[in-house]
Amino acid sequence: MSAASGPAGFPARHAAHTLLAAVLHRRQSLDEAIERCTAYGALETRDRAFARLIVATTLRRLGQIDAVLARLIARELPPRAAPARDALRIGAAQLLFLGSPPHAAVGTAVALLSGRLATFRGMVNAVLRRIATDGPALLVDSDERDNLPAWLRDSWIAAHGAETTRAIAASIACDPPLDLSLRDGDTALWAERLSAHVLPTGTLRRTAGGAPPELPGYAEGAWWVQDAAATLPARLLGDVRGRQVIDLCAAPGGKTAQLAAAGAHVTAVERSAARLARLAANLTRLGLCAQTVCADAALWRPDAPAQAVLLDAPCSATGTARRNPDMPHLRRAEDVARILPLQARLLDAAAEMTAPGGTLVYCVCSLQPEEGPGQVEAFLARRPDFARHPVTAAEIGGLAECIDAAGDLRTLPCHLAAEGGLDGFHAARLVRGGDAPQTRAR
Repeated sequence: MSAASGPAGFPARHAAHTLLAAVLHRRQSLDEAIERCTAYGALETRDRAFARLIVATTLRRLGQIDAVLARLIARELPPRAAPARDALRIGAAQLLFLGSPPHAAVGTAVALLSGRLATFRGMVNAVLRRIATDGPALLVDSDERDNLPAWLRDSWIAAHGAETTRAIAASIACDPPLDLSLRDGDTALWAERLSAHVLPTGTLRRTAGGAPPELPGYAEGAWWVQDAAATLPARLLGDVRGRQVIDLCAAPGGKTAQLAAAGAHVTAVERSAARLARLAANLTRLGLCAQTVCADAALWRPDAPAQAVLLDAPCSATGTARRNPDMPHLRRAEDVARILPLQARLLDAAAEMTAPGGTLVYCVCSLQPEEGPGQVEAFLARRPDFARHPVTAAEIGGLAECIDAAGDLRTLPCHLAAEGGLDGFHAARLVRGGDAPQTRAR
């Protein structure tokens, strides 16, 4: 059945089916899949939003969905039936979690299967009709932790505990709100204009979301998109007005904008020319200035050390699953181990750029302890001229629960759960003491 002759809503669901396959079977990021998907690009704006919602919900709830399907499918599907399984998945996501009309969810899922896949239409129809009939009863014994790959779930339980992991899983199973950082101006006024509320951190949060370019203030550069948790590491540098600040691995540029808006003289270093160009374009929209350098932060050095250095290191990004539902399905345990040496090299390089008496803030948007606290402890062992300077609740909007036992910043997706949660970050403030001999990073 063609898109033209198919049931209403078929093109959006067809695009969702294509995107899901790209993520799960070709290991493309959802953003990359969207850029490459011609079916998605041909949709109207509203249908694009619906297609993305379907695939994002399917990815967020994949463990629960697959558990339901396993109970209803009599025999194991052969490898060639992967498109049929994906049609079942997006149909189940609509029926169980999105409240789509059963006739639309079932009919369009069946319509996705043509040619050699047409033999699976009867099975897909029967299974989805059963889901439409039994609905929530099929989820009674489910646990949102089942949506996490085993390696990730087990690592979070070991690091954060079983109940906290359950709360994290519940948070990342939901579509996140839209967080905006205000450049300057009246916060209350902009909250009203944007139909947002103000978080304790000062971030404006829109629970209704929306396409940023269509919101008030975007064109005039009044704000930028930045998760509330991502605003906290830069605060640990203190008052940066008039100070030289080096922002390493700076893209996509939220922290650069934050520092520039606070009056710092920022040097933003990023190795990707394309990502640096987007950073520069956003600064232009915001009317903010920063020096940009396209270079590998592990090798680049400033003319003189700075009193403030911020390193947002490349990481597994497991703390961003709220906003990146593809992440749990793309990462592997070995990815974490592979990136640890790079983080250590960058941290050593950042230390060389920090002047005596200066402050180095190291952060990662990861929930894996080896990328956060583990890296910091190893760094302090090899650099005794640095010492941890604990974070205080007053610096981060009074969020005392976001400070760990060592005094570092540790946000979890389940923090501020009633307001929609936070991305997961770890950040440590490291102050350099005497001018100890330095070892150049290699």
